[in-house]
Amino acid sequence: MSRDMTVSEIRAILADADPDSFDVLESRFSADERVGVVTAISAARRRMQKITRESDRLHQLYALECEIRATGCTHVAGVDEVGRGALAGPVSAGAVILPVEPLLNGLNDSKLLSPERRTELAAIIRQHAVSFSVAHVQAPDIDRLGIAGATRLAMKLAVEALHIQPDHVIIDGLPNGLGKGETAVVKGDSRVAAIAAASIVAKVERDSLMVRHAPDHPVYGFEINKGYGTREHMDAILTDGPCPLHRRSFSPCSEEPTLF
Repeated sequence: MSRDMTVSEIRAILADADPDSFDVLESRFSADERVGVVTAISAARRRMQKITRESDRLHQLYALECEIRATGCTHVAGVDEVGRGALAGPVSAGAVILPVEPLLNGLNDSKLLSPERRTELAAIIRQHAVSFSVAHVQAPDIDRLGIAGATRLAMKLAVEALHIQPDHVIIDGLPNGLGKGETAVVKGDSRVAAIAAASIVAKVERDSLMVRHAPDHPVYGFEINKGYGTREHMDAILTDGPCPLHRRSFSPCSEEPTLF
């Protein structure tokens, strides 16, 4: 009988419950009318609903990879780029082959995650991935190839750097010619687990690279803006001119600094 237990004991049991055990516990304690028990059951029920929603989202995120594996592909890589719209620093691409199990909780579009959560997930991805890589194409090559060509190159290099070559590649955005088995998914970083993982590891590594460069070029605030065109960053370019990390084919990096 639940009356033989204190409210604190019941609360602790419910706090440790998972969706498989909650229904039994809810039935066991539902007749207990103590306010603390009623409140604990309600809180646990909300937590179970949240867990179930996240589980459904995660299984949907992995659905395309499961479908492709069902066709006979063993290794399916997700590929995504970051830094395409920055004024300085490389355009970077990540490539990740995720395992069938475990499903990695919390995977999502890197843009929807806090920097702290991205860093945590990047470590988890590196720990569990069958293979992962990040490739950078630097500013001079961006200026030479154009941003579209540089992005394609970064993705190609990232796939080639995987120590296990994929049977199929799922790419964020439009087709890129990365292999005979390629699927392009618009907004794939929020729809496909391997692409989300690739966007996270690429974003974390590129951000870290820009932070390391920041002391060499302190006027631009790379540790804060990561090379993107914030107002402070653009003002610094107009006042001091571009540095070697800037993309000279991107305005205002091609302009001369204001002297007077």
